[in-house]
Amino acid sequence: MNSSSLPKNVATLIDNILEENPTHKNFMDGALKHVTQDELEVLDRYLDFCVENKRDLSYMAESYLTIVGDTLREQIYFMRHKEYRNKSYDDVANDVYHNKDYMDQYMYGLAITSFLWPNHLDMGRLFNKTLPRTRGGQYLDIGPGHGYYLMQAMELGNFDEYLGIDISEASIKQTGAIIDHFKPEFKDRFTLQLKDFLEADDLEPNNFDAIVMGEVLEHVEQPDVFLKRIAELAKKDAYIFVTTCINAPAIDHIYLWRSTKDLEDMIESCGLKIKAPLRLPYEGKTLEESEEQNLSINVAYVLEKTT
Repeated sequence: MNSSSLPKNVATLIDNILEENPTHKNFMDGALKHVTQDELEVLDRYLDFCVENKRDLSYMAESYLTIVGDTLREQIYFMRHKEYRNKSYDDVANDVYHNKDYMDQYMYGLAITSFLWPNHLDMGRLFNKTLPRTRGGQYLDIGPGHGYYLMQAMELGNFDEYLGIDISEASIKQTGAIIDHFKPEFKDRFTLQLKDFLEADDLEPNNFDAIVMGEVLEHVEQPDVFLKRIAELAKKDAYIFVTTCINAPAIDHIYLWRSTKDLEDMIESCGLKIKAPLRLPYEGKTLEESEEQNLSINVAYVLEKTT
């Protein structure tokens, strides 16, 4: 994609990123070939929102590069030791989830990767393609993070009520802000709760028509407990969308799957069936090569309840 066709905010963001990290240019050039003009316009509007909320584009570039730098450091550790640096929630909670300044940057940076990292973009495309357009009822987002998926559900879906649960105060604030800005008409139809999903004992079994959990399982010590809880809360015919990753080190990733089979066996042991899988290997590698070489794999699944 020619740089002259980039929306103004996106062009400035990329200039700021490459000024700070010129070695990222080849990756960025490849990423821009993968994203559509419409998707760039969505990113541009998101950046406009950030600027209006006193997060200028240099801050947004710094947030993105925080993700890049942290991920690179953890990748080096992983290749040396064949395991993630951190193994428990307590290992990362204070430095990540309860560190407001870091979480602000982390969430803004992740929002940008939703557009500029091809695998992340493809997972979002699967969500946009498969989300039911006409179904009503109750929608649950577990760990909404920066709020993009929840906002998209409001844009594309027709659910009656939306609930987001997150353990991070920074994530709850960012999600609330993005929805207030882009979907103010939903102010009486969505609720955000600052709590541990497994401690949300007020949720009714067999009550939710859609459950979405993006990039959460790799952050918890017992992902099978989360999956079983999803199966318990979902209606029999609910739309369930889950994303996670394999051999993908990051500062707050603590649960390590070494193959898609390990992960998918766990999913299906928890009362869930895979309807539509998306398995995205490391760039330039096959899925088999990625697993053999311990390279990062991103996955997204549309699931259905079997129990």
